[in-house]
Amino acid sequence: MKKIIVLIIVQALMFVGNAQTTKKISINIENNIEGAPITMGIPFPKGALNSVDNIRLINSLGKEIPIQTTEVTTWLPANSSVKWAWIFFFSETSPNYTLEFGGDVSPKLFSERIISTNNMRPQGGITVNTGPLQFSIDKQGNGFLDQVHLDLNQNNQFEEDEKIASAPIEKRGTFLDILDEKGLDMSKAVIHEVFREKGSGPLHTIFRVEGTYVYENNNNPSPFIIRIHAYAGKSYIKVLHTLTYTGEPDKHIKQKGQHANIATQNEILLSEETMDDPGWTQPNDQIAGCGLTFNYHLNNNVSFSSSIYEGDWFQDPTLKDIKLDQLNNEKTGILQTGPNQNIPNKTSSSTERIQGFKSRIYNGENTLEETQRSKGWIDISDSSKGISVGIKNFFKEYPKELQVDHNNNTMSGYIWPSGIEPMSFERKHTEKDGGMLGNFAQGITKTTEFIYYFHGKPELGKIKNVIDYSLQAPVAHASPQWYTQTKVYGNMAPFSSKHEEFENALQYKYDWWAFNQKWEPWYGMFDYGDGKNYYIGEEWYQWNNNEPMVDFQLWTNFMRTGDAKYYYLAEGISKHTMDVDNVHWPRKRTYLGQINDAVDYWDYKDEPESTPYLGIGRRHAEEHWYALLSAHVWIQGWIASYYLTGDHRALEVAKMTGDTYLKRIWGEHDLRGRRLYLSVLNLVELYDATKSPKYKKELDERVEIMLELQKEQGGNILIDRYGYSQTYVVQGLYKYYQLTGDESVKKALLDHARWVLNVPPYNHQMESYLATIYPLLLGYEFSGNKIYLNEAKKRAQYLKVDKLPKPNNEFANQKEYSQALLKISHLPKDISERFTNWETNQGLRVFGWTHAHNIPYLLYWLDKEVEKEKGITNRPKTNKFSGE
Repeated sequence: MKKIIVLIIVQALMFVGNAQTTKKISINIENNIEGAPITMGIPFPKGALNSVDNIRLINSLGKEIPIQTTEVTTWLPANSSVKWAWIFFFSETSPNYTLEFGGDVSPKLFSERIISTNNMRPQGGITVNTGPLQFSIDKQGNGFLDQVHLDLNQNNQFEEDEKIASAPIEKRGTFLDILDEKGLDMSKAVIHEVFREKGSGPLHTIFRVEGTYVYENNNNPSPFIIRIHAYAGKSYIKVLHTLTYTGEPDKHIKQKGQHANIATQNEILLSEETMDDPGWTQPNDQIAGCGLTFNYHLNNNVSFSSSIYEGDWFQDPTLKDIKLDQLNNEKTGILQTGPNQNIPNKTSSSTERIQGFKSRIYNGENTLEETQRSKGWIDISDSSKGISVGIKNFFKEYPKELQVDHNNNTMSGYIWPSGIEPMSFERKHTEKDGGMLGNFAQGITKTTEFIYYFHGKPELGKIKNVIDYSLQAPVAHASPQWYTQTKVYGNMAPFSSKHEEFENALQYKYDWWAFNQKWEPWYGMFDYGDGKNYYIGEEWYQWNNNEPMVDFQLWTNFMRTGDAKYYYLAEGISKHTMDVDNVHWPRKRTYLGQINDAVDYWDYKDEPESTPYLGIGRRHAEEHWYALLSAHVWIQGWIASYYLTGDHRALEVAKMTGDTYLKRIWGEHDLRGRRLYLSVLNLVELYDATKSPKYKKELDERVEIMLELQKEQGGNILIDRYGYSQTYVVQGLYKYYQLTGDESVKKALLDHARWVLNVPPYNHQMESYLATIYPLLLGYEFSGNKIYLNEAKKRAQYLKVDKLPKPNNEFANQKEYSQALLKISHLPKDISERFTNWETNQGLRVFGWTHAHNIPYLLYWLDKEVEKEKGITNRPKTNKFSGE
């Protein structure tokens, strides 16, 4: 016992020593733009950093620069040290920095800061002063910016003649208009609350505005969220707007009951045999227009600027600037449309690119310029001041529009343009999808990012740079070695050329995904970010809807490679899946008690309850909203995006999923099979991010059930039906063990490794067989016995991929690329001789079980094996921090 106590003391002193020593991390910014606001998530090994107060950032000249740090999560309950932190700063000319941390690091304090008030009394609102900019949002105002002032004379005061923007009338600063058989129903915006988000501080503050769109023609009210990012010393803001579609998507005859796939009872089940109901394919409530608007205050002589890309939409862009010296009283703007607005399955062929993209800069009825693609920004200026606005992914998330109405002095950014055909959500056919005939469009959401720049004398170069802070956002990252050695995601290896045949298997697949996103293309307001699963007969089928953790695959690859292209891919799919592939409404508000009158609580109690399906995901299907399933939501990638990018929306949606687990709406069904395995993976990620006891309690109970069931299954944690679910089990339980040190979980994983060693699963053929590689690696990690590593290496031989004959960007078309991928593959064929869904030219769904969640861990142990043979190490190591 004394020896154990001495060992614990020694280890504790080692951690203290680690935390007190100054360490350095190299930081690099891809696509750097001087002055850009940078929020980067950085992980730390267990025991390496006790407080985010002990961090500073040094530029390329060796000078400390202002930063804002936020503790995102810790290693608790295993250790109280910092696990993830956000570092905020403004980029400089050089893209290279050094982050220093440790107990003896004391950062400087800088004087520049944001000053703001948040008074949510009935007559209140928020006022934000960044230095050069002041803006306000009134609780009883118009839903967006009510007053904006720009300190043009730089006297640190905001005078009446310095007002540059104000709200329009009739509570329509933001709008979501609905069209149905009764006609156009114009929305009015009502603000309920404004909150400061985590990560707010002197340099960067985030306000979350929560409100509701209300209607006159009995349409369902629709909640909205606007997140406004303000920056010290800057006169631009980023605005993230989240809409929720609450309409009735079609006119099919409503029946009582629930679909069997998601039933919370068995008394009334819906029939899936209603194909003769024509209402399924008839649109009902459609989005007629959605966006943000305000009035501008400029002199009469106002110029208009923008830019477009010349050439075909898929080519490397050539940017052309457009300027109109004097606005007249006609509406002026830029409209981006595309080929797939309400026309499903219109794509490129395997040899020819689709056409139909149009970007038009107009002045009234006159077309000033027309091309296939625009960048997505406009500026209006008089001789001394101006306003710029841009929309991120303007082309990829078409349709979009930016418009100035000089007759009414309004500037509008359209998420869905009012002047084109409305967005409808009816089914395109009445065939069953995933065994269901349903329409679950009600409750989907969509988040769109704007940037607004209120500036003095117009300088086109500076305007374009500021707009690019959003439209072509820089990406900050540490070295791949840093991410992997922190062990926040277990024992992964960074990218290297040492095991080319395995890296080919990963990188070629991700590049194939990226190629098809741009070839098909997988673009559009509710499609961008996602991709499809199966490539059969030179055509793609079924939207992926994130199975299994496709966004996390890409986040992992970003961390392993440090390549910004994977960051952008991961960001796109995380944002898509948390919004479009999830159920968000009906949702009862959270009671906060912010109103003094006691009746407020009883009014809250009388509000309708939330849907039982809040936070569950949509099954892979022909359309994103055709099918639900009781085990089809993955939050691991959302949490990774929360850590790495500071995306608050990600944690918000993840908590909806976690709260639904607490309700156990499916009874014992919820606690068995794939639903149990996936829930443990999701809950351990959510608990790690929040440290909320309610998620820990639920997680503990589910882990206990899983381990108890293992005893009845001979050591196998999974029932045979779900052999491919190895990933859920080992990822979830390994992280649980990391956090808690629970030896029973360690033993369970070792027993499971022994089972899959001796009884490999084939229930889904290669999907299940190859999914056992990671469990075998855990068997080696926990036992040190090479039988596990040798078997993992043996099974992994199938995963090796030869070298392509040429770079991926040199293939002439999709067909040629696909054929080349098949020629370099070593994967076996399907025993039934149907198409092979794990092949190299397929999507990322099955690839997750066979490759993405296995190879990074395999390469770690292959490297350790080489080190051992060279005498560098004597045994497998786990969770040891080796420093820089």
